[in-house]
Amino acid sequence: MNAVEQAYREHWARLLAILTAELRDLDLAEESLQDAFAAAVAAWPPVPDNPPAWLLTAARRRAVSRLRHSAVAARKLPLLVVDEPQAGDDLLSLIFTCCHPALSMEARVALTLRCVGGLGTRQIARLFLVSEATMAARITRAKKKISQAGIPYRVPSGPELAGRRDGVLAVLYLIFTEGYAAAEGEDLIRAEPAVQAIALARMLAELMPGDGEVAALLALMMLHHARRDARLDRRGRLITLAEQDRGRWHHEEIKQALAILRPGPPGVYQLQAAIAAEHASAATARETDWVAIAQLYSMLEALTGSAVVRLNRAVAVAEARGAQRGLDLLEGLEVHLPRHHLLPATRAELLRRLGRLEEAVEEYGKALELVATAPEREFLQARRATLRP
Repeated sequence: MNAVEQAYREHWARLLAILTAELRDLDLAEESLQDAFAAAVAAWPPVPDNPPAWLLTAARRRAVSRLRHSAVAARKLPLLVVDEPQAGDDLLSLIFTCCHPALSMEARVALTLRCVGGLGTRQIARLFLVSEATMAARITRAKKKISQAGIPYRVPSGPELAGRRDGVLAVLYLIFTEGYAAAEGEDLIRAEPAVQAIALARMLAELMPGDGEVAALLALMMLHHARRDARLDRRGRLITLAEQDRGRWHHEEIKQALAILRPGPPGVYQLQAAIAAEHASAATARETDWVAIAQLYSMLEALTGSAVVRLNRAVAVAEARGAQRGLDLLEGLEVHLPRHHLLPATRAELLRRLGRLEEAVEEYGKALELVATAPEREFLQARRATLRP
C-alpha cells in the first residue's frame, strides 16, 4: 500500500467530517477532498511530515478555488493549517447526517459507506449488486436531499438522540447483514460488507464510548463474523450451526467481542449479542444452552414485537422443549412473513422431526419457491431429497 492509499484509508472520514463542518456543504467538501487526494498522488513522494494536515490544507485551497466567485463564502473558510485535526464531534455529526431519517434506508446505507467508509461508488454498487450508474444516482439524490431539506449537520441531543442513534445502528447492521447473509445471488457470504460494517461500528463505539447498545452491536457483528469460515463447505454448500467445525471459528475475535459486552438495561442489540454469545461460548453444539437462548428470544420479542424474532424463538423453543412447542409458535406467522423463505423452511424441519414427512416435503417446496441465494436453495433441496423415496 502506498502513502496516498494509506492516508485515504486512515484519514478520509475524519478529514471529510472537518471540511463538512467548515463548509456546511457535503458535496463541496467531498469534491474538494477528492481533489486533494488526487493532488497527493502527483505531489508525493516525498511524503509530508503530517499527511492529514497537508491534505486538509489542499482541500481547503481547492474549496476556495471552487468558491472564488463568491467572496462571502470564501471568507468563511478557515485557512489556517492545524497541526493535527481533531474531528471527534465532526465525525459523529457526519455519521448522523448520513443516517438521517429523512433519507431512504438505501440512501443512508450508500451515503454512509461513501462518506464515512470512504468506499468508491463502484465498490458500493458491487456490494449491493446494482449498476454503478444506479448507485451514483442514489448518492447524488441523497446529497441533494440533505441540501434542499436543510438537514442539520449535528449530533442530536436529549430525547432525539436515542431514536436517531437507533437509526444509525440499523444502517450499520443492514450493511453487515448484506455481507453475513446476502439477500440474493450466488454467494451467501460476502466478507467485504461485513468487514465495512464492523469497522464503522468500531468507529462509532470509539465516538460514543458509554453507549451500551453501540458496543453491543459491535460485539454482535464480531461474534457472527467470527464463524464465517465454518458456515460453508469447500463446495460452497451451507453448513448448519450445529454441524459447523468450531475449530474453524475465529476464537480470538470471539474473545474480543465478549470483552466488549457490558451489563446494562436489555436493549435490542444487547439481547441479540447475548444470544450470539451463548452460541459462541458453547464448546460443542450439544452444550448450547437452548433454555437460556429461548428466554432471551422471549425478552427480545416482548421488546420488539418482531415476527422474525418469533421465528427464531420458535427454533430455540423447539431445541429446548421439543419440536411441537416450536411448531406451535409458528402459527399465523404467514400473515407477517409472507415472502420469508425461512418460515416454511423452519416449519418443514420441525415437521420432519415429528415424523410428518409429507407435510414437511410440502413446506420445503414452499421455501424453495421463495429462497433467493444458491447455497440456501441447494441446502433446502438436499434436505427435501432425504424425505423422498
